[in-house]
Parts: sequence; structure tokens; C-alpha cells
Amino acid sequence: MRKPEVAKGVEFWLIWGILVAITGCEYLFAYTDAAYGIGVALFLTLGIYVTISVMRLNQKITDCAESLALIPLYILFTSSLPWFFISQQYLLPAVYSIIIALCLWHIYQNKLSLTRIVNFSKERLYRYIAIGAVIGLALGTVEYFILYPAPAFPSFEVKYLLRDMAYMLLFVGFGEELLFRGLLQVDLMKVFGELWGLILASAMFAIMHLTWRSVPELVFVFAAGLILGYFYWKTKSLTLPIIIHAVNNVMLVAVLPYVFR
Repeated sequence: MRKPEVAKGVEFWLIWGILVAITGCEYLFAYTDAAYGIGVALFLTLGIYVTISVMRLNQKITDCAESLALIPLYILFTSSLPWFFISQQYLLPAVYSIIIALCLWHIYQNKLSLTRIVNFSKERLYRYIAIGAVIGLALGTVEYFILYPAPAFPSFEVKYLLRDMAYMLLFVGFGEELLFRGLLQVDLMKVFGELWGLILASAMFAIMHLTWRSVPELVFVFAAGLILGYFYWKTKSLTLPIIIHAVNNVMLVAVLPYVFR
């Protein structure tokens, strides 16, 4: 049986509908009842996959919808698994391993190239480290004065700094940049054009930080997403965005709470 064809205008609004639904899902999760958010994430994921299975959509729309489905899957897996059995010090890499696994599964299923998405550049690595350190330090300082996170330990210790550097680079930075820039931004740009693709990917990045329950943080994360997305678009490499993201987070949780406490 042939799939029913969908009008181009409907296809366009389908992606907008998914974006709005994701926003509502994360809002429910953060501000009302987490159980409602998880339930909506489940139905949204099923709805996306059923729609792209039964409707004959433009390939760009299908790819974009599949990329967006990773966000409710992200909510489902990271909020409903019984994480209590994992030691607190391993919680961050465990959670972000799930996110990375979802992205890798998506890349495999869609026959994409992880090497091409990441596009690691040895020749520009030192330049990216220098630029990433400066921008990440500035962004991390701004975010610290928005959130004022408490120190995780009674005193600063180098071993915890090194551990957090590894976590933020290999798990948080890599996982979130792969999802929001390497996959989502690319597909949104194909559907909406470069400018709107950058804006919408940054907006989704901000929406996923609603759990901080802070409007200034939401504005900051959106602006940071624009910066990270711009660098990915310009360099065609995730290397610089990952470094900026990692340095930002290290400053936020592992350095500045001990400097200004």
C-alpha cells in the first residue's frame, strides 16, 4: 500500500508542530509534573515515528523529524531510568552515555558519517583550543553569575578538576554538541535555511535547560547556542564547539564556585 502524500505546506508545519510539542513536553517536565512530561515525551516519540512511517514526506522533512525525535527520547531515557543504583560520581557520564548512544544509533540507522559530522582537524587543534578556552572562560563566567552553583566538594582538589574536565569534554560537550549542532542544526538548516536553522536549534538547546527554572539562564543558553552553532556552521567541525562547551562547564562547576564562595 502506497503512503499518502503530504502537501508541502503541511510538511513544513509538521516540523513546527514537533518543535512546539517538544517545548510543551519540557515545560511540563520542568514546571508541573515530571510524570506528565515523561508521558508526553513517550507519545511524542511514537507520534513522530508513526507519522514518518505512514506518510510520504520529503526526505529533508523525514530526516529533520527523526533528528527531533531524539529530544523526547533523550527526556525518556535520562529521566525514567533507575539511576539510583549508580554512584553519584558516575551519574554524569552514565546519563550522557545514553545521549551519545542515541545519537550514534541515529547516525547508524540513517547511514550518516560520524567522522564527517565531527570533522576533527589535527591541523587546527591548537588554534581551536586557544579560541575555545577564551570563549569558554568568558561564557562560563557569565553563566556562573547567573546560576551561582554551590561547590560540589568542601575544598578545591586537582583530582576533581581533572575528572570534571574529562566528563565535560568527553561526555557533556561531545554529547550535546553532537545532538544539537551535528544532527539537529544541520537538519533544521536543510528545512528552514541557515539562519532559521541556527535559531531553532539554539532555541531547542535552551528549551532543554528549562529545568534550571531561570529566565536569565534560558536567555544565556540560547545566546550560547547561537555562538556554538555559528562556529559549527563556519568551521564545519564539532571540535571548537565541544571545546567551548567543555571549558564553559568546567568554569561553571569546577573552578568558579571555589573562587567566589
